[in-house]
Amino acid sequence: MKKVWTALPFAAFALSACVTINIYFPAAAAEKAADKIIDEVWQTQKADKPVEPAVKENK
Repeated sequence: MKKVWTALPFAAFALSACVTINIYFPAAAAEKAADKIIDEVWQTQKADKPVEPAVKENK
C-alpha cells in the first residue's frame, strides 16, 4: 500500500505535464496588423528624410 501512495504524486505530475494549450491567431488579421506596422514604419522613415527640391540649374 505504501508504493501506491508514493506513486500517486508522480502519476498526478505525469498526467498534468501532458496538457497542451494551443492558441490560434487568424492569419488574415495577423497579416493586416503586420501590413499596418510596415506602413507606419515607412511613413516615419519618409518623414525623417528632408525633401530635396527638384530644380535644375541651367548653365
